[in-house]
Amino acid sequence: MKVVLAAEESAGAQMLRALAQSEHRVVAVLTEPPEPGSSRFSLWNAAQALGYETLPANLVKKSSLAQRLRSDAVDILLNVHSLYLIHDDVLAAPRLGAFNLHPGPLPRYAGLNVVSWALFRGEQTHGVTVHRIEPRIDAGPIAYQSSFPIDEEDSALSLSLKCVREGIPLLLRLLEVAASGESIPSITQDSAKRQYFGRKVPAGGRISWKWPASKVINFIRACDYFPFDSPWGYPRAQLGVQEVAVVKARKTGIDCHVSPGTVGDLTDSGAAVACGDQWILATKLRLNGRFIPAQGLLKPGDRLAELDDC
Repeated sequence: MKVVLAAEESAGAQMLRALAQSEHRVVAVLTEPPEPGSSRFSLWNAAQALGYETLPANLVKKSSLAQRLRSDAVDILLNVHSLYLIHDDVLAAPRLGAFNLHPGPLPRYAGLNVVSWALFRGEQTHGVTVHRIEPRIDAGPIAYQSSFPIDEEDSALSLSLKCVREGIPLLLRLLEVAASGESIPSITQDSAKRQYFGRKVPAGGRISWKWPASKVINFIRACDYFPFDSPWGYPRAQLGVQEVAVVKARKTGIDCHVSPGTVGDLTDSGAAVACGDQWILATKLRLNGRFIPAQGLLKPGDRLAELDDC
């Protein structure tokens, strides 16, 4: 199969490595060029090191790319974590179409940051979907889908990695089926079950300490891509005149009967903070761009206020 890969992030790198080890021919890789002087991993450089032609990721927005795909007789365009909207002419150019790896179960979790939304909403399972790309975002027919449990310890980062581990084999199965001459599965999504999530962050990124402890913890987990940047930032609160963010915390299961946001006992691993029903143990905070242990900043009797209270 002749494949064009539009990709970013570690998911794109893993798919690139899988393609390099397969019998499929990578015609080109569309990705963001590296910033001059940057030492960070670059999918652009990795693709060039493998001998593949690289093109700027935003070319998928231009109809002119369609002619290039037709002239190269491209069979399939794969989109792996690249967020540019693909021009309709480009979608129609590959012989067998264009397909997207979506890190969520469709149609219930369409749109952006769905891993974070699933954690925030307290889901017990999640999934990953390979679907045909159509003009409406994440609405095309499903080719393959996989589901898996969400563990209590999962953060947004660990759940995202699960999506990649489950998703790459689905893309390879898609290519194997296409190469065999069999029909690619095409299951129409139930539009009545569709939920679309945009860029909005729950509660504007602010913790409400009046929430139950489970909801506070779910919010912190949903924002936790540590040590990488979080698309939602970290949940914020007010400590005196300072704004602090809670990066990591865990449940204690201990009931509390003090004002929400009150700081309780300190331990070697964190500081207890009162929620609407139970204490949580905050372990890592962020203040003025620095990550610090919670017990190194908070003191018993302090109050973490909701930002709207200040």
